[in-house]
Amino acid sequence: MALILSLETATKVCSVALHENGNLLAIKEVNADYSHSENLTLFIQEVLLLANKSFNQIDAVAISKGPGSYTGLRIGVSSAKGLCYGLEIPLIAVETLQSMSSVAQQKIGGFEATYLPMIDARRMEVFCAAYDAEGNLSRTTTAEIVDDTSFTDLLNQTVYFFGDGAAKCKTALADKENFKFIPDIFPTANTLGEIAYLKFMANQIEDLAYFEPYYLKDFVATVPRNLI
Repeated sequence: MALILSLETATKVCSVALHENGNLLAIKEVNADYSHSENLTLFIQEVLLLANKSFNQIDAVAISKGPGSYTGLRIGVSSAKGLCYGLEIPLIAVETLQSMSSVAQQKIGGFEATYLPMIDARRMEVFCAAYDAEGNLSRTTTAEIVDDTSFTDLLNQTVYFFGDGAAKCKTALADKENFKFIPDIFPTANTLGEIAYLKFMANQIEDLAYFEPYYLKDFVATVPRNLI
């Protein structure tokens, strides 16, 4: 028996789910402009109430570890660590792009292809990776500036692009015959919890003292123009 609470805060989506043995019991999520600080704690309480479960019944907490928003990742990881410390339960980390790839595969039926999730970084830069139909990583996670010459090594195969990063660079890649774009794919704690259950059963847990989010790039603070 494994009751896993999953927190997804790596992007604009704030999503919390509760799974029992990999099966979804309850989920609360909103796709808004980084509302994690307002919603995360409330969503945790609501999914437990919806599933008629209590904190002391949770066996592990799963977190979407990145890459993604610096602030969103910090909020999610600090909340997950606090729960794990307080309840004396393990922490499970799932790469955000892997979770997104699983969402896309489920949506289109898992066809043999390359699945390339993209998270918006800034301007024409994206965080991206590639996975095969079995969910195996086939292209290392990178921060990449996209133009019409990007991903030329994938031209001879069908590639599905998705995520908010794919939406903004569609114009640069749309003329490639084998490049397909799937709309409305975003990270969700539902898929995160499914992957986390497999990691839990394989005892793939994190060291609470040393775990940090996967930022991929260093955080750079900026000053609003009206303050310059």
